[in-house]
Amino acid sequence: MTQLPTDLNEAIAQSRQATAAALADGKTLLQVELVFPEIALQAQSITLQFLPEFESIYSGVKVFFPDTGAAALARRDWGKTEFKVTDLGSSRSPVQDKIAPEDELFLIINPAAVEVAQVEQLSIAAGDRPVILLNPRLEDVATIGIGYAGRQLRDRFLNKIESCYYIRPLENAAIFRCYPQSWQVWLEVNDEYQLISETAQKPIGEDLDRIIAKALGTDSPDSPQPAKPLKKKGFLAELQTMFKTLTR
Repeated sequence: MTQLPTDLNEAIAQSRQATAAALADGKTLLQVELVFPEIALQAQSITLQFLPEFESIYSGVKVFFPDTGAAALARRDWGKTEFKVTDLGSSRSPVQDKIAPEDELFLIINPAAVEVAQVEQLSIAAGDRPVILLNPRLEDVATIGIGYAGRQLRDRFLNKIESCYYIRPLENAAIFRCYPQSWQVWLEVNDEYQLISETAQKPIGEDLDRIIAKALGTDSPDSPQPAKPLKKKGFLAELQTMFKTLTR
């Protein structure tokens, strides 16, 4: 069983392995989420660490950034690369026009909810070629909405994305998934992380609170302390605490 990573580099290495395993199982619409503080600022370095696993398998890798500015900056900073770099396009430059027959794998970097239409169009145009979303932010309720249109989008596209790697530190806990493993919740107990739950679906909201409350013994009516929602603190503090504990 894959353990929690002890630092960001190990998390990226695990995400490569999880993605490769999902691709080997025939899955073609994937996402990798490293829910760490200010992770978008490290997009270029994370992309370069993530890509080698797939450049050796797919000869035509194309990397998409959300806009022309981010794509131009990456081309400038990276110089000549074996893979191609472009953007998700616009109304005057549809993303479908940026796909070539020789392209074999598409990697989309940090797409946000406002780009969900282009991401969906790209996945349709890709056909059976793999599409990987690296640190997407597509599930923004304020943008996607919770009405009929939002439900349609989730049923039609968002719910079909396989989350092959996910890690998010919380206060004294972490949500983790590394394909093909189930979704896991880890809890810090006596200065070490222990696995307390495995579920088929991602644990969120009250379900997550119940899992942790049960592990802490605060879910019983006879408990001296009622179950409480997870106390939130800064992501950076959560991340530093988790990695510090894991490296003891």
